[in-house]
Amino acid sequence: MKAIFILKKLGQLILHILFWGGVLLFYTYFFGFDNDNFNYVLSFSLFLMPITIATTYVFIYKIIPKYLITKQYIRFGFYTFCSITISAYLIVVSVFYGLIYLSNFDYSDMAPISRSLLFVATAVYLVVIIASGYKLLKLNLKHTQETSKLENKILEAQLKLKEQELNYLKMQIHPHFLFNTLNTMYGFALKKANETPEMILKLSNLLDYLLYKIDKPFVLLTEDINHIKDYVELEKMRFNKTLNIDFTTRNISEDVKIAPMLLLPFIENSFKHGTLKNGMLKIVSTITCEENKIHFDIENTSTQEEELKNGIGLTNIKKRLDLLYKDNYSLKIDNKNGIFKVNLTLNTI
Repeated sequence: MKAIFILKKLGQLILHILFWGGVLLFYTYFFGFDNDNFNYVLSFSLFLMPITIATTYVFIYKIIPKYLITKQYIRFGFYTFCSITISAYLIVVSVFYGLIYLSNFDYSDMAPISRSLLFVATAVYLVVIIASGYKLLKLNLKHTQETSKLENKILEAQLKLKEQELNYLKMQIHPHFLFNTLNTMYGFALKKANETPEMILKLSNLLDYLLYKIDKPFVLLTEDINHIKDYVELEKMRFNKTLNIDFTTRNISEDVKIAPMLLLPFIENSFKHGTLKNGMLKIVSTITCEENKIHFDIENTSTQEEELKNGIGLTNIKKRLDLLYKDNYSLKIDNKNGIFKVNLTLNTI
């Protein structure tokens, strides 16, 4: 780890040396224009180098990251003004250095470009601007990467929370479903009914579905329908002649998938909360596939105006719909004139 850090710092040092070497070449070429006195040009360029380096590093390591990036614009403006003022003074000194020490007060011996404060300042501040622009770009890229990492961590945390909540909701389905079904079997066992073995077999199929399929995010709709049919058959045995149920499926595609145990709680509640009228519980349910949508409708005879408000199963199912089909489903529940209706439309994912 320490070796990697040393290599990284060494690499940065080499890049800085190469950059300032390039700046020195630029200065010698720029100030040597129309002048054959190489010693003068090199000496003048070397004199400007510390001014340029100091001004550049003040901007890229102090003023920009500490004040501009943190949006302290007043301080940024103040320190920028101070830095430019000091560097401008030093640039004036450099011109006098060229005149006094390099030209012995002979104005004509000065390199033509080095005579102009404007050209000298332009050369220095051009380097400062280029280095500062690179620093800003680098800081922006770093900020973007850090923001992206933070967003990914937040998304991962949210995903884990949703997975935990979804698993909790799935765990709630098990006892709720088993409680209803075992009550039915208990009644049959008391009566020593001949249908009890068949009930046990269908319950076994449903338990297999619960244990091995419900952990999957999605299952085939055809598979889910088959287990709904098993559940309906169990309820037919329980209600015997007091049940009138019409369960219909239309245009069911073999490759359409759905979240497991999503529709069964609606079926359960139609039996659990449905009301016998004239000695008969009437339930009508249809499942239809159409243009990347699944339509589920169920209605049953009822007299309970608030039957859905506190049901564990349907409260559970609404939460699962929000987690799995957010903005991709519509659920309508109505209870009027003795008929309780549920209409669910899912966009297949």
